[in-house]
Amino acid sequence: MVFRDHMLVALFRLLSFLPLPILHAIGAALGWLVYLCSPSYRKRLKQNISQAGFAEFTLSSVPEAGKNIAELPFIWCASPQRVLKTARIENWEVAQQMLDAKTGVIFLTPHLGCFEIIAQAIAVKTPLTALYRPPRKQALQPLMEDARGRTNLLLAPANLSGVRSMLKALKSGAAVGLLPDQVPQEGEGVWANFFGRPAYTMTLSSKLHTMTNAPIMLTYAERLSWGRGFLIRFVPFSSLVSEEIAGTPTEQASQINLAMEKLIAHCPAQYFWSYNRYKVPPNVAPPTSHSDNKTN
Repeated sequence: MVFRDHMLVALFRLLSFLPLPILHAIGAALGWLVYLCSPSYRKRLKQNISQAGFAEFTLSSVPEAGKNIAELPFIWCASPQRVLKTARIENWEVAQQMLDAKTGVIFLTPHLGCFEIIAQAIAVKTPLTALYRPPRKQALQPLMEDARGRTNLLLAPANLSGVRSMLKALKSGAAVGLLPDQVPQEGEGVWANFFGRPAYTMTLSSKLHTMTNAPIMLTYAERLSWGRGFLIRFVPFSSLVSEEIAGTPTEQASQINLAMEKLIAHCPAQYFWSYNRYKVPPNVAPPTSHSDNKTN
């Protein structure tokens, strides 16, 4: 097991030297291979993308899912200068105006496009405290921590200590970042509709907003064709959802999910549809509807 873990890390470091177009080509092939060989993977991807109303993007989403995996060695292991050279940033001036107000900024990044590059791109502009949850494969944890803990990047663990770090950053006028569509653990979320189906949704992003009044900025990195890099876009929450975040925790989570839905509609083929967004976490009671959800 230890030897296999070392081999995996060595493979990631070796692949990081490859040009991004080659990695994306490998990823596209990998995406199709997994889609064709894994009935459970194929079923979940098709169910999730159809549930969202984007069934026409099913085939184009297959290679994008593979690219998402194949680009990780580059994003995690290549030098920050080489990684960020592939990124073009759009609409940062709006985020900068929020930062200049010294009320803090909450950056929300769904599993859309190359979400792993976002924190590095923001940290070049301003210090960022990012919520961190260790990867399932423990061997990859040092690589992820190195990538997410680069200059100006502070990792906040997904626990009470991490929440305190994020609150402290916001109250000092700094920025924080998290993935709002990541399935939380017991007691950290509520059931709220996501593309018309109940999904266990974290409440942290709305809590941070209501406790500090820090504005919310949505961001994603669209993957350009033929490995030409990434276009990182910053979209104010208020431009997608007109209502202020208010009401019960469920209503607040629903507003966050609605903003995510509208952001995903910008490039639906690049959402990570194979992610088990609708699973029931351990020890969490299933929603009253769609109670046939199972924990995988």
